[in-house]
Amino acid sequence: MRAITYSTYGDADVLELTDRPDPHVGPDVVVVGVRAASVNPVDWKVRQGYLDGLLDAQFPVVPGWDVAGVVEQVGLDTPEHQVGDEVYGYVRTDVVHGGTFAEKVAAPVRTLARKPRSLSFEEAAAVPLTGLTALQSIRRSGVRDGQTVLVHAAAGGVGSFAVQIARALGARVIGTASEANHEFLRSLGAEPVTYGDGLAERVRALAPDGVDVALDYVGGDAVAVSAEVLADGGTITSITDPAARDEHGGHYVWVRPSTADLDDLTAMFDAGTLRVEVARTYDLADAADAHRASEDGHVRGKIVVRV
Repeated sequence: MRAITYSTYGDADVLELTDRPDPHVGPDVVVVGVRAASVNPVDWKVRQGYLDGLLDAQFPVVPGWDVAGVVEQVGLDTPEHQVGDEVYGYVRTDVVHGGTFAEKVAAPVRTLARKPRSLSFEEAAAVPLTGLTALQSIRRSGVRDGQTVLVHAAAGGVGSFAVQIARALGARVIGTASEANHEFLRSLGAEPVTYGDGLAERVRALAPDGVDVALDYVGGDAVAVSAEVLADGGTITSITDPAARDEHGGHYVWVRPSTADLDDLTAMFDAGTLRVEVARTYDLADAADAHRASEDGHVRGKIVVRV
């Protein structure tokens, strides 16, 4: 099968289109014929070696954790899926090796769910990691009706889902973004504020009594700023900075594969509660360009690779 691989840590130039053996199907694993995958910042951070020691890499690595495709082969005990099922998933395992930037991927059934009927394969591939991150961080934070929620990097892949999910729960949402993305945030139901110097003052102007929940999806000084604008008894949750948990009594979230959570996202998409923003689409052979676009950091929504 064709696959993107890299055999050493480095910049996007280490990515190559190669021929690899077809993946092995285990007892609780299905082989998915990949129609589309997507790029997440963690993909190029792993490729650059930033997570070495936290995640073990077995070279050559096929990158990518997000997938949408069709089940081609089932394992000995996979009653959840049949050949021909359209699925999507967050195919992360403990060893970084056989990822989704390939024509086929071996996916444990715990990482997959049925693809939303309302989404194309390209749109579905843009959902799993970011959608699960948003859903799990919101649930960990206890977001509920009537609260005011601050979402950092609200126009990004995770942030845009978090805005929509929090709004669906009945929360008021304030979202940080560049001015170019303010109208986009309004279309999702958020009140936009510009990030950067003076952010705490701008948030306080919108929420004089503070925010009940602050969700950090960007890092930097987001946790520190959140602490400045947090209401008494409020919660800070971060996916980038352990200080949210260790210094402020909040939460530090590392997204987990979950069929049940993917099913919940599917229901939201098919009900029209959620929408997904695909920023750009690349062919598999151009995966290095897709990684570079993600590293540039100025993309609204998700970057998708078509297989």
